[in-house]
Formats: sequence, C-alpha cells, structure tokens
Amino acid sequence: MPLTIRNSALDLLASREHTKFELQRKLIAKGFEAREIATVVQELEKQGLQSDKRFVESYVTMRSKRGFGPIRIKAELCERGVDQELIEQFLSDYKSTWVELAKSTRSKKFGYEIPGDIREQAKQMRYLYYKGFDADLVRKILNSKL
Repeated sequence: MPLTIRNSALDLLASREHTKFELQRKLIAKGFEAREIATVVQELEKQGLQSDKRFVESYVTMRSKRGFGPIRIKAELCERGVDQELIEQFLSDYKSTWVELAKSTRSKKFGYEIPGDIREQAKQMRYLYYKGFDADLVRKILNSKL
C-alpha cells in the first residue's frame, strides 16, 4: 500500500509542486489511510521530492507576475496549509517590489493617468484591494505620492 501511495503522490508532484497539506488532502480523497499517507509524505520531504519552501517560492513568483499583492497571496498560501513563518520569509523578500507591482497592476487595468474623479478612484482602490494590496499603499499610489 505505501508504494501505491508513493506512486500517487509522485504523480501529483510531477504535474506541479504541492504543499504537504495539499498532498495529504488529495491522497486522502483517493481513499488512502491518513497514517500511511503521513509516513510517505515525510519520506518524500526527506528525499527532497516534496518541499513547502519550493512551493511557496514558485507560488509567490507566479501570483506576483499575475499582479497579485501580498495580502491575497498570503491568504491563498494559508489556505494551502503553508507555515506562517515561511510565508512571511518569502513575502518579505518581495517587499521592495510591491509598490512597482501595484502601480503596474493599476496601470494595466486603468491606464497611466491617475483619476481625479472620486468615483473612479474608489473603483481603482477596490480593484487593488481585491488584488491583495494594502490600503496605505493603494492610497499612496492613487494620491501620486509614489
């Protein structure tokens, strides 16, 4: 049975990186026993075939390239069972790029001109909040202070 679990886990990992939590959840859904799954997943982690760190690194890169900010990315990683310390470590590595990312995300959607109209500013603020940028950063961008 552990060999079958291992093969199923490797099939999942071959398609993309998975967190331990995701991998365990998917293997349980396939009908395997939780205790055996935990052993196999630990073994895969020791062998370097599964890594939450690698998952977070690729996930943060992928989502930030799609214009998502740190708040949204953090929430998505928490849903995937990633350790808070690991999340903070990788998000802080990107700290210097969040301002430029928020600016480019806004300009891709709305153009380079900062709106004077309050309704249009509110619309752009809502969009940037949805994308996962914090209120202070959004206000600064829309007030042209950055």
